[in-house]
Amino acid sequence: MRHWLATPADQQRRDWLKRFDARFWTVDFPRPMMAAATTPAPRSIRVDLNFLRSNDLAGLIWESADRFDHPLLSYATDRDYRGLVLSFRWQSSGVMPLDAVNGPVLTIEGRDAAGNFRGWYVRLWNYAVGTPTDAVITLDFDALSGGFLLPGEADPVFTGDIDRLFVSLVPAGFTGIEAPLTVAVDAAVTLSDIACDGPNSTIAIGDTVVPQHRLRMATGYDDSYNVTPERLLRGIVATGYTTWLNHYVGMSHFFQVAWDPATARYEVDPSRPLCAPAAAWHRDFAERAAAAGLTLIVSQSFELLDQNAPAAWKQRDAAGAPALTGYTPPSTLLSPCSAPAMAWLQAVARAFVALAVAAGHAPHFQIGEPWWWVGPDHRPCFYDAATTAAYHSEGGAPPPLVLDARGTFDAPNRAFADWLGVKLGAATMVLRDAVRGIAPTVTTYLLFYAPQVVRSASPELVRADLPAAWAYPAFDVLQLEDYEFVTSGNFAAQAAARAVVASRLGYPPAVQHYFAGFVARIEDRGQWPAIAEAAAAAQDRGVAEVFVWAWPEVARDGFVAFDIMGDEAVAAFDDVCFPLAIGLHASGGPEFSTQISTSSSGYEQRNSSWAEARLHYDAGVGVRSEADLRLLLAFFRARRGQASGFRFTDPLDHSSGDGDTITALDQPIGIGDGVATRFVLTKRYGTADDPHDRRITRPVAGSVVVAVAGAAVTGWQLAEGGFVDLAAPPPAGAIVTAGFAFDVPVRFADDRLDVSPGGWRSGDAASVPLIEIREA
Repeated sequence: MRHWLATPADQQRRDWLKRFDARFWTVDFPRPMMAAATTPAPRSIRVDLNFLRSNDLAGLIWESADRFDHPLLSYATDRDYRGLVLSFRWQSSGVMPLDAVNGPVLTIEGRDAAGNFRGWYVRLWNYAVGTPTDAVITLDFDALSGGFLLPGEADPVFTGDIDRLFVSLVPAGFTGIEAPLTVAVDAAVTLSDIACDGPNSTIAIGDTVVPQHRLRMATGYDDSYNVTPERLLRGIVATGYTTWLNHYVGMSHFFQVAWDPATARYEVDPSRPLCAPAAAWHRDFAERAAAAGLTLIVSQSFELLDQNAPAAWKQRDAAGAPALTGYTPPSTLLSPCSAPAMAWLQAVARAFVALAVAAGHAPHFQIGEPWWWVGPDHRPCFYDAATTAAYHSEGGAPPPLVLDARGTFDAPNRAFADWLGVKLGAATMVLRDAVRGIAPTVTTYLLFYAPQVVRSASPELVRADLPAAWAYPAFDVLQLEDYEFVTSGNFAAQAAARAVVASRLGYPPAVQHYFAGFVARIEDRGQWPAIAEAAAAAQDRGVAEVFVWAWPEVARDGFVAFDIMGDEAVAAFDDVCFPLAIGLHASGGPEFSTQISTSSSGYEQRNSSWAEARLHYDAGVGVRSEADLRLLLAFFRARRGQASGFRFTDPLDHSSGDGDTITALDQPIGIGDGVATRFVLTKRYGTADDPHDRRITRPVAGSVVVAVAGAAVTGWQLAEGGFVDLAAPPPAGAIVTAGFAFDVPVRFADDRLDVSPGGWRSGDAASVPLIEIREA
């Protein structure tokens, strides 16, 4: 899959955006309260809120800098609001009214005229005409003042350097004291007829449309809860993602919680699968996805934000510690043996699928990454009370103790792991069937994250976490995810995991999906080439669809995917060698491209355009007979002139060593880090002080030998493009070396070949120019 990482400077087309466009407001708030923004009309934004505490506060936010859109689609940063007049109709229920002491306030964050950071607090009631719950508000940014009472407490706002606007929304029972409300309050605020006038009321916005490609998008609510569905889908569609949209409902924002006095914390409310804001957001999201021609796959996992999970629902290790992921704050994994937890999951699944169907979608439901948790400490979480009780009931004895998931289990522990696999399989089948109960035609999916389960150090985990109940055709589609293997360069583990999954589950490629990505941190954006390569490899394997995970990372890093259109997706290359008898006498060598400017005084300024040399040859001098001529003509015709590349053996430089002798210690190709298994063949030129590594993409089959820390190794594989995939990652600091023979990828430099039978006899050699093909 071809790709590039775009920046705002790469915007190919721009449009104009009215400031304060409803689509581009965001919301935010402290958990466990909840809020979500939707756009019911072109100039309207609605915020649905679920208040839980008497000090809850949500913000409806406009930011001067666009932090959430793809660089090709982002709006321009403009912090000067002078000359603007913003007006809108305010309608609210359940929030503090406009005229109250703690009523809605517009907080303006920026700098004063002297450049000092500060904030202003503008009471919206001071600029309203109407009632405290239904009014028209007009904000003239040239005559705006903070302060509660005007003009006596006026604090004039400098509007020439603003970072963001924040409209505060609090419950009608707000006291400022952290205490549970008697009952949760569902509230709503609508800003309609939003208008912005003035000489600076429009800003530029990217309007680039990326051609449709073969990658699909996977995203999640936890990542996008704060933006409007309209904004999210604008970005996805405009960057070429079509047909399928895999949407993870999340583990932290969709559910309703209630205060539990016994535990003094907010826990999931089993009586309400979805909170009102999440239901409103997903309803709008599903409707807009259907209108955009996207088929929605609803994805749900066994994961739940730990701070809201009932204690009895959690998987636990032998010491009673709950299963906790590495997120901040952490999520936990629900026990497949906990009947209340599984019943809640089923209710959530039915609610989300019903929303999608009501929006016009055919039902598609994914169970995402179900497993018994084993964390970085290798302690398996097999021992929650429900699981222990179920095993004791069925087996007549407590479960055997597994303190470390690594290594080979003894017979009792293997039997226990198999039993756990049966329980996990049964829980997922019940969840699947719960959705079938309300949507009999549902297409079902299982998402399996291989790096969590298929580990060389923990070979027995597949017994518990890759159950036989999942074997084809238990689900309509198997979705496989292995990004940790991809981004760490552990291609041996990737191949091994695919083999294990294939042998245990048996899904043909035609009913498989592959999930590529993701890049967790912006400083790791260099991982995108490996992700794109893995996506392309999955397409080549014939899987039905390939998804990239996830939209926030795609947008943050400017990832742009595209396909090469035409008769051939990539430049044609015939993996055959130029006739050796002719090529042995060829002339040629490396070529650089240097631009030289000479001043009037004779001084030169030189600019090297290429970082790598490009080889060129003339093979005509090798034509020594009519048989050579016939062989050359046939080879030229078969390549269709310049159309197809081929291999060429450089008579002077075709092996890793100085001569023809090849050893595994000839060339350094990498240093082990304890994780990566893929290394690329290179040949080093120059000196120790000034080395230059040449990428070798066309090694000669059967010639490659490899060593790690000076010792020859076996069991590795040679991948296309000159990659060596070792069977196991070399230890950190171990030098990886290789020896090999290699050819140069070339093509004919012309579509025309002029030869004559008498030319070689008279010493007039034919001209047969060849030029190197650069390969990634």
